[in-house]
Amino acid sequence: MWKKLSEAEPAAFAALRIVSGALFLVHGLQKLFNWPPGGHPVVLMSQVGLGGVIELVGGALIAVGLFTRAAAFIAAGMMAVAYFQFHWKLAFANAAWLPVVNRGELAVVYCFVFLFIATRGAGIVSIDNATRRA
Repeated sequence: MWKKLSEAEPAAFAALRIVSGALFLVHGLQKLFNWPPGGHPVVLMSQVGLGGVIELVGGALIAVGLFTRAAAFIAAGMMAVAYFQFHWKLAFANAAWLPVVNRGELAVVYCFVFLFIATRGAGIVSIDNATRRA
């Protein structure tokens, strides 16, 4: 059974890359275009607006597997900044540094998923892989 699961690793990684990139892209859509509704549109020429652009463009690039390593590395860095600046805020009182307390779990998970993708590359079902073969 475990051998069968390990044979599915390339497809599972592709699914992880595509889904995490697409979800990241939707965060950018919500910030920049208020779609889907419920977000808080931001000023494009602001730090949060830049984050929305990175989410939109980086998420699309990660999802389709184009310039994947660079896009994922930038996205991982942006999520590290998001955690430290907007969630933790370098506060230690009342366990404020814990992601479960400061509501930064998603930023931490995105950071490490994108760091993993940056180190591994696009994998199968990607434009990077298709152009490398051609």
